[in-house]
Amino acid sequence: MTLAEAYARLLPLVERELQEAVPSPNDGLAVYYGMMRYHMGWADAELKPVESQGGKRLRPILCLLCCEAAGGNVQQAVPAAVAVELVHNFSLVHDDIEDGSHYRRGRRTLWDLWGAAQAINAGDGLFVLAWQALHQLADRGVSLARCRAANQALNRACLLLCEGQHFDMAFEGRLDVDRHQYLAMIRRKTATLLATAAQIGVLVASDDPTLADHYYHFAESLGLAFQIQDDILGIWGDEEHTGKSAATDIRDKKKTLPVVYVLTHPEERLSAQQLAEIYQRPAPLEAADIQTTLAILDRAGARRYAEEMAHGYYVQALASLDECRTEGQACAAQESLRAMAASLVGRNA
Repeated sequence: MTLAEAYARLLPLVERELQEAVPSPNDGLAVYYGMMRYHMGWADAELKPVESQGGKRLRPILCLLCCEAAGGNVQQAVPAAVAVELVHNFSLVHDDIEDGSHYRRGRRTLWDLWGAAQAINAGDGLFVLAWQALHQLADRGVSLARCRAANQALNRACLLLCEGQHFDMAFEGRLDVDRHQYLAMIRRKTATLLATAAQIGVLVASDDPTLADHYYHFAESLGLAFQIQDDILGIWGDEEHTGKSAATDIRDKKKTLPVVYVLTHPEERLSAQQLAEIYQRPAPLEAADIQTTLAILDRAGARRYAEEMAHGYYVQALASLDECRTEGQACAAQESLRAMAASLVGRNA
């Protein structure tokens, strides 16, 4: 089963139940739920229905594939997949406000259209709807013990997401962020929810905690590789493939891995001093500062360093997947997971 075939089979299941999870009442709350549906990609700025523009739904597909790879029934796991995706989108709504981001997926963000207060409230609504979705696992015949384990896993992930966002915001005004602090941040902010999506998929299918741990570590390592690759694309990426202008992360002075590497590398003191001087200037940086920063990063070998680290986590992800023996349909699902890993880390620069 190819990854494209897996998406063609599983995405309609996810999308249908996602839309059912976010209601569109015709009373005085139509605007409130309309804002959520706008953020999810199902409505335009006038709240009129549009063809879905909600992204790749990576986390719910990962959840369902891991459930299947563990020998489970994906129909039972759909509520968990929906819950993970709604938690992810709740975090995006809040992140956009906290980061001052005006655009996401090529459209104006929720707070940019309706203001921060309304966007916070809509994000909170998505969070509650996520838990309502997760509670439907019992209706699909999932045992109480497995429901409780899934609940605990998602609770933990939500707290780690908040911790990661705290780190991200705290690092904005600092130039002494080292690699370990950076990894602690992305492990929470990016890798945790991917790992939990995989873990919950297995928890729905199996009572084997070791198996759930293997899939958790697979997706956590994949999430770290994915974020580092995203850091690379945010500096050197091709706009046609990434959907955003090259060097956007430099313009906004983000503490991505290539920048952290230069700022804290003991053998790059001159480059670190030059880069620190630029990063002390107000954002967004001017074109000349961006070009100078690119030259500093290239001279220090920052891109190669980041690429090697991303590849290392990718290898770790596959090693965790190798710990899980499968057969039949489960084996096909695992092959799709391998293809997903390759596609995420091998995105075009």
